[in-house]
Amino acid sequence: MRIDVPPGAILFGFVNEPVGTHTSRTMMLPELSSLLEAVPPDACYEDYRHAAVTLNAVHKGSMSTRQKTFRHLRELYALRPTVPVFAALRATWPNVATGRPLLATLCAVARDPILRATFDEVERLQPGQETTPQELAIAADEAFPGHHGGTVTARIGRNIAASWKQSGLLEGRARKIRTVPEATPENTAYALYMAYLCGARGDGLFSSLWARMLDRPVADLRTLALVAARHGWMEYRAAGTVTDITFRHFDALIP
Repeated sequence: MRIDVPPGAILFGFVNEPVGTHTSRTMMLPELSSLLEAVPPDACYEDYRHAAVTLNAVHKGSMSTRQKTFRHLRELYALRPTVPVFAALRATWPNVATGRPLLATLCAVARDPILRATFDEVERLQPGQETTPQELAIAADEAFPGHHGGTVTARIGRNIAASWKQSGLLEGRARKIRTVPEATPENTAYALYMAYLCGARGDGLFSSLWARMLDRPVADLRTLALVAARHGWMEYRAAGTVTDITFRHFDALIP
């Protein structure tokens, strides 16, 4: 099912039109991790490009492959400190280890509507249930009918299956088995911020697509949000039936 974000969210780095990354790549978690380790948190876009292409921080064998890898990383993660979805990811990254796969996936889902369109196929599964690259390819094709040929659609299904495996929501080789990812206070704050940028407020943050990707009961997410607030990632105030959440720390990252 196609899942578009509100038009206003495009200004914050979200994308509604297919960018094509998953026609040839996965979400590239190893390459992203290597690149973020190679440059300081206050790096600019050109620093990321130089590290990836010139210094080969993405560990590719040829200049053309480095350039293509960097282009796809830019498509999925923006790599610009002026883009809120990346600025918040970059600020959070050094403070979370086990939750990094899910953190990266939240950003990739924001910027690749084809990957986003397959989340329903993953979410419907209970832990231990199976899906296949073919079923994920069908979900992508139904969201964007006629956008790709049969061979490309099949490749998209394989790459998207690999991306969901990298996220921690699936595991396995040919058949992908539903698993529960690692949710932390930090990636909870980031998920709620993504929902906030899409216009959700209060309790609505916890029922958003981004919160659902954490695969935790709402009560658990509230507990994680409280911890995140104590660590300064967000402001969380609840009184009776009213919940007020703001993100001064993330907002202040944008020049």
